[in-house]
Amino acid sequence: MSIFIGAESKVIVQGMTGSEGTKHTKRMLKSGTKVVGGVTPGKGGQVVDIDGTHLPVFNTVQEAMAATGANVSVVFVPPKFAKAAVIDAIDAAMPLVVVITEGIPVHDSAYFYSYSLQKGTTRIIGPNCPGLISPEQSNVGIIPSDITKRGPIGLVSKSGTLTYQMMYELRDIGFSTAVGIGGDPVIGTTHIDCLRAFQDDPETKAIVMIGEIGGDAEERAAAFIKEYVRKPVAGYVAGFTAPEGKTMGHAGAIVSGSSGTAQAKKDALEAAGVKVGQTPSETAQLLRGLLGQ
Repeated sequence: MSIFIGAESKVIVQGMTGSEGTKHTKRMLKSGTKVVGGVTPGKGGQVVDIDGTHLPVFNTVQEAMAATGANVSVVFVPPKFAKAAVIDAIDAAMPLVVVITEGIPVHDSAYFYSYSLQKGTTRIIGPNCPGLISPEQSNVGIIPSDITKRGPIGLVSKSGTLTYQMMYELRDIGFSTAVGIGGDPVIGTTHIDCLRAFQDDPETKAIVMIGEIGGDAEERAAAFIKEYVRKPVAGYVAGFTAPEGKTMGHAGAIVSGSSGTAQAKKDALEAAGVKVGQTPSETAQLLRGLLGQ
């Protein structure tokens, strides 16, 4: 078991013929992901050779799904074309769309996320995220596949680099699935969505949640943990030293007064029974303790 992706996932790459799409398709194939084709409007009918794997290119997601049976799409499309790419996938009723692209206008993200809810058939992860990985089964996005192994930990994180660090810190134990949800103000899948899935996943025995300053997603996640999650949870909130009123890194990471501060988020999580570390390494140690290791 895992969440959202697994050995059965068949992946198409929107923007596969571009430089980023080609580079990361190679990485996904190398890690054992079942990449079955790509989508680039106007290049349908071509076949691309990626390190000896011949992948068909389609004009639309609907065509790609019909020909390959794909059930996951990953989007490596430049920001100004990303909205159209995601809408194409939603219109085709693609079950899971992972949007890696950074710099998509918030209005566009809000539009395609709202459209996905209206249609009710597509889960969006991202945008501006590293994707997700179920080690030794499937790797959709840009997460390095060689820094961890399969195991009992579920990870959900706003930050890409902190995702990688936590996976490496706990590499000897391993992960069921690690999900980078992205740090933009408007994202599809949230901490709560992942926490619910990990709670319901029999393979996941403990959860690590990484948040950051800005907004109230972590506070809402804390309330959900208190109500619904019965598995042990360790957490980390990035941004304890960030100056007030200044946007830091991710577009959503802005603090206003006491709202959205790292301390406020830490307090809310601890009140829900989450063990919160001051550093990623301390959080990893807390997780080990929760697992009795």
